[in-house]
Amino acid sequence: MIFKSAKINAFRTWGLLLTMLGMGLMILGTAGIVFWGHAGKVFAAVGLVIGLIAMMASLGIYFWAGMLSTSAVQVDCPECGKLTKMLGKTDRCMFCHTILTLDPNKANMTSQQLKASSTQVPPTDG
Repeated sequence: MIFKSAKINAFRTWGLLLTMLGMGLMILGTAGIVFWGHAGKVFAAVGLVIGLIAMMASLGIYFWAGMLSTSAVQVDCPECGKLTKMLGKTDRCMFCHTILTLDPNKANMTSQQLKASSTQVPPTDG
């Protein structure tokens, strides 16, 4: 239960991880010049380019999460009483991680039942 989070928070976490990865690669790349002198310039160039790509991917993820956040439905969590945002029909509270839903058919399900119902293929009208 601790490792489950809201969808928007999960996107932001991936953005933060890419930021840290990009900055780390840039720092390690620059350290190549310090350790190997002139021969480390190639190592520095590769580290800086890959780090820049990771930072740009992080920027894209943060922008995407921000755009999703502006159109997300705001609901009061019944467990903690705080205002939280929901993406889709089911999501988790950003604060207490309670499973929230807007679908009345899934309103009183446990997390195991919800997981099982989301993997089933819905019937088609044919």
